[in-house]
Amino acid sequence: MIYPIILYGDPILKKPSEDIVPGSLDVKTLSDDMFQTMYQASGVGLAAPQIGKNLRMFVIDSTPMDEDEGNEGFKRVFINPTIVGFEEEEQAFEEGCLSIPGVRADVVRPTKIKIKYFDENWQEHIDLLEGLPARIVQHEYDHIEGILFTDHVKGLKKRLIKSKLNNISKGQFEANYKVKIPAKILKK
Repeated sequence: MIYPIILYGDPILKKPSEDIVPGSLDVKTLSDDMFQTMYQASGVGLAAPQIGKNLRMFVIDSTPMDEDEGNEGFKRVFINPTIVGFEEEEQAFEEGCLSIPGVRADVVRPTKIKIKYFDENWQEHIDLLEGLPARIVQHEYDHIEGILFTDHVKGLKKRLIKSKLNNISKGQFEANYKVKIPAKILKK
């Protein structure tokens, strides 16, 4: 099932997500649906809040970006993740988001992280990630914490993207994938 992507301005994107209780839902089906939705929108990561589910879950597949760099892809499901450590070295990288179409900005993040999570089979993992997988995981992890990549942008750069964010909030954007426009926009 392909879900519509929730857009900037919807309150679920700013709300911290809740842990998933094992057995409370079919995480394998949900993760398959999330991958399908992400691929249909040409993304490399998708968090549950982006499809309207207030759950601590996200999926990533860096293969499209890794192929450009000549690296092997990194595909995983993360359930109830917790970042348990990070390296102090940071790097800026231009990010975008399916929930914020047409907006891109440099975000500074740690280059290496350590994360604890469950996969779709409820197997626990603790991984040390670096490079592109670490960046994508941090971006998606922010989503389940109610943080958007634009929240990391400061100063002049923030002012430069403000009008684009306002346009999305008014329903003025282009996306070549299925989206769900926030109710407050539809009421206008």
